[in-house]
Amino acid sequence: MAAAALWRLRRALTAAFSSAAGPGRPEKLTVRRQAEGVRNIILNNPRRRNALSLSMLQSLREDLLHDVKSKDLRVIIISAEGPVFCSGHDLKELSSEDDVKHHSQVFEMCAEVMTLIQKLPVPVIAKVNGLATAAGCQLVASCDIAVASEKSQFATPGVNIGLFCSTPAVALGRSLPRKVALEMLFTGEPLSAQEALMHGLVSKVVPEDKLEEETMKISHKICESSKSVLALGKATFYRQMAQDLDTAYKMTTQVMVDNLTLRDGQEGIEAFIQKRKPVWAHSQDEKK
Repeated sequence: MAAAALWRLRRALTAAFSSAAGPGRPEKLTVRRQAEGVRNIILNNPRRRNALSLSMLQSLREDLLHDVKSKDLRVIIISAEGPVFCSGHDLKELSSEDDVKHHSQVFEMCAEVMTLIQKLPVPVIAKVNGLATAAGCQLVASCDIAVASEKSQFATPGVNIGLFCSTPAVALGRSLPRKVALEMLFTGEPLSAQEALMHGLVSKVVPEDKLEEETMKISHKICESSKSVLALGKATFYRQMAQDLDTAYKMTTQVMVDNLTLRDGQEGIEAFIQKRKPVWAHSQDEKK
């Protein structure tokens, strides 16, 4: 790519990383909708490029946790209004006008939201249709599944403005090969959607007009399974990833045994043997 084109791209990424110009903001920074077991959480501040301000993070956290134990909630989708999925932190909140305490609040709340996603008892899907930079890229990497449109791009351009993406690096380093993550972090250059797919940052890449259809297809498939079994499986997956091989096998062996004691664990096996559809209880109750 020519030097002039690279410079234009860097400027575009830096602009996306920053908070956008324009007065005011929507009353509701995130919009929550739910139907048929699927909760859609929409980042709803496109004039500020859906920047993860402290208020946006608090709103996202509230929507993630709302009635999360309900049997009616089976999967969560995070999407965004506008051409930018999420530009990362609002840099106006990180200026010298705010004190260190406020800066700490922003990063601590961001870390809480990112770790919360993996602790939730339901799968969380990022539906990405546009640019995801810095903490926005971190949000995608933190989700259990990510579906992106072909036009989407992913970058950590903080190094270009003097603020290294250290917290996004936590999620990126656990989703991407080390050398790919470090090239993104050291240069700020973006990954295309296809590159993100090749390296494992996203699960699927589809044409923009198929993004909703593909995301809902995955969501509806998840809804066919037992919530309690999925919750057990998701928690176990992340727990074993932090363990050595022997410890992981010892722990998951016990989890398999525990899974069989669940009402839904036995219901699924009985339904398979009887060649019928299972009737899930979606509870942690044990089979009596």
